[in-house]
Amino acid sequence: MKHLLKYLKPYYKEIIIAVLLLVVQAVANLYLPNLNADIINNGIAKGDINYIVRTGGKMLLIALLLAGAAITASYFSSKVATSYSRDLRRELYYKVLSFSKQDFDRFGTASLVTRNTNDVHQIQMFILTMLNIMIMAPIMSIGGMIMAIQQDVVLSLSIIIVVPVIGVIVFFLVRKTVPLFKQLQIKVDKVNQVLREKLTGVRVIRAFVKEDYEVRRFDEANKDLTQTALKVNRIMALGIPLIMLAMNVTSIAITWFGGIRIDSGAMPIGNLTAFLTYVMEILISIMMAMTMFIMLPRAEASAERINEILHTEPSVKDPENPIIPPEKKGMVTFKNVSFQYPDAEAPVLSNISFTALPGQTTAIVGSTGSGKSTLVHLIPRFYDVTEGTIEIDGVDIREMPLVEVRDMIGLVPQKSYLFSGTIESNLRFGKKDATEEEMWRALEIAQAKNFVSRLPEKLKAPVDQGGTNFSGGQRQRLCIARAIVKRPKIYIFDDSFSALDNRTEAKVRTALKDETKDATVIIVAQKVSTVLTADQIIVLSDKGTIVGIGTHQELLKTCEVYQEIVYSQIPKEETA
Repeated sequence: MKHLLKYLKPYYKEIIIAVLLLVVQAVANLYLPNLNADIINNGIAKGDINYIVRTGGKMLLIALLLAGAAITASYFSSKVATSYSRDLRRELYYKVLSFSKQDFDRFGTASLVTRNTNDVHQIQMFILTMLNIMIMAPIMSIGGMIMAIQQDVVLSLSIIIVVPVIGVIVFFLVRKTVPLFKQLQIKVDKVNQVLREKLTGVRVIRAFVKEDYEVRRFDEANKDLTQTALKVNRIMALGIPLIMLAMNVTSIAITWFGGIRIDSGAMPIGNLTAFLTYVMEILISIMMAMTMFIMLPRAEASAERINEILHTEPSVKDPENPIIPPEKKGMVTFKNVSFQYPDAEAPVLSNISFTALPGQTTAIVGSTGSGKSTLVHLIPRFYDVTEGTIEIDGVDIREMPLVEVRDMIGLVPQKSYLFSGTIESNLRFGKKDATEEEMWRALEIAQAKNFVSRLPEKLKAPVDQGGTNFSGGQRQRLCIARAIVKRPKIYIFDDSFSALDNRTEAKVRTALKDETKDATVIIVAQKVSTVLTADQIIVLSDKGTIVGIGTHQELLKTCEVYQEIVYSQIPKEETA
């Protein structure tokens, strides 16, 4: 938790103001019972109306001061807590943005979302409670004890008995709830994960008639979370009545023995009233402190989870002494590259060597699971190679700044994804200052101009999250246009024509040829028609090794794996 308190530094002025106001509030609270005792002893008992009015006026002014201090302190405390949580969420978000795909896989999307929302909220509430209680509780309890002793030393012995009793109850509550709060956050992750999978895969669930199964799966995770939450609340429900019992028994005992002392003349009646008020203030301040102690375990558990993110070093990061190629042409060279996923038994790719030249199209084909997508994901450093090197214009990409590497690449992913907003905002993702002319030109090349121009809002047409208000083929063409707008040195198409019919695909490839004549084009494809005109085709075996490099005609003669892929899609007599 202490590692996260550094984010409070920018708000030290607001914290100081809140603390001072809380001190004023605590002192005023301690002074009021004394005035009340004076009114009873010196005003009501003696029938002195003037004294009652004067002292009552003082009490009214102090009450108004208390109200103003409480409202202002609450304002500054809330401002600090909400600003702190905003900064912490921002730090988490920026940190997650620096993660590689390997780091994402390690934590899981559901857990990252929970940590940036629920866990940050738990710490925000703790900070808010701490700012209000950390000052008030000690002053009220210590000051209350001093003021109570001044009223009557003998009755003050009751405080020595009740405070340790309440302390034992608080200790029991904290000890029992700490491990449960840690479990609670993990189970919130699980509920989020199941819910996210259900929402994302709703079409698959309906297609396979698995609604009942998914309902049971969610119910199991939900019940598990509920049972843990109930267990925590039962423990808390046991603690609060015990504390209230201790407070009420103490109040009865003080009233009983105080009455005896008043009857014997050892104590004025006003002092008993003030003493009771001070004891209640002491016990209430202990309950306030207990609230903080109850919140602390959950906040501590949340802080550990947040620190785990903030202290994670990204597996892919910028070099200490970066090198930038003197001339950016976009030549990509693989030199004996091997790659193995963490905890995998065998490498996905082994000893991959080839060069993709500017002005040429390099196609990558192979059976499902041969590592085609993994290979192209190594170029923008979504993962780092296990062995060997990947160079862009003669410089190892691990020696180049990440921004420089990725700025040279226009990637069209296998899964076409659009962000919520408009078509224009999605195209500007590739180039933020793109003109309308550039955007329409990109849409024309991607064969998306026709359907976009028919929309009432044209470029301003709304896009739902993920682009779900467009068909698969439309999303794919918009993603291609987004990469074209960027005009990068290296184009990577990761099976990006799969949703297009042959006629549309042919038009896209023909238009792309002129647009990318000075750039390096790397295409991952399943359809043979996509790679027929490629300058070089790299064939991967199911073990992730290169079994052939050449043109379509060359590989038909020399590569058995390529022959099998071609003949599975095109009759042998049509390839002759």
